[in-house]
Amino acid sequence: MSKAFIAQVIQESAQLTGTAANRTAGDVVDAIVKELKKNGRFTLPSFGTFIVRKTKARKGLNPRTGESIKVKAGKTVRFKASPSLKKVV
Repeated sequence: MSKAFIAQVIQESAQLTGTAANRTAGDVVDAIVKELKKNGRFTLPSFGTFIVRKTKARKGLNPRTGESIKVKAGKTVRFKASPSLKKVV
């Protein structure tokens, strides 16, 4: 799924112009990102939950040289599908 796909669905559903639908899709994505930054999770009922998780520092390998490198701790976003979505798919 892409932002363009979301904009197209909004355009067809709400009968908006392409520009307005594209702006609305961008606003929806921005709102989701803002909520993830603020609370660390975002839930869409009957779809699933996005959760921010911390990752630990670890050792990794440079794929070109095979050299061992240190990967810093950080954050990543995980998605857990709802039971109703799993049932439909």
